[in-house]
Amino acid sequence: MEIAILALGCFWGPEKKFGKIEGIVETEVGYCGGKMSNTSYREVCTGETEHAEVVKLTFDPKKISYEQIIEYFFQFHDPTTLNRQGPDIGTQYRSEIFYNNDEQKIISLSMIEKINNKFNSKITTKVSEVKNYTKAENYHQKYLEKNRF
Repeated sequence: MEIAILALGCFWGPEKKFGKIEGIVETEVGYCGGKMSNTSYREVCTGETEHAEVVKLTFDPKKISYEQIIEYFFQFHDPTTLNRQGPDIGTQYRSEIFYNNDEQKIISLSMIEKINNKFNSKITTKVSEVKNYTKAENYHQKYLEKNRF
């Protein structure tokens, strides 16, 4: 099994979408990319921790490739809006791919270059090494499944 950590706005929707894809064996929401090793939703919302809301995916590379996951990443959000997805505004809602190794970094940068042509060079997605991942509070896990609207 391998891990992918992706920031694409509020983590509830992406967790549900990725959870339906064959090859994704587990989803978890959390915070990544900040300056503190441990944080909370309340702290992240201040913007001072520098964390992004993320979905952490455990996947079977025999069933789905990292490249395919990144393709879904770009389908599931608007990568051209800086620090925003729909009505959610702030650095915690930024578009960012957190890589775990050099292969993921290379694939991510290559996909951005490819997608950027489609979006006329307006992609704001950052690519960064995983830093200070913290699992989100239990009430955020599978939120949309537990709270049907």
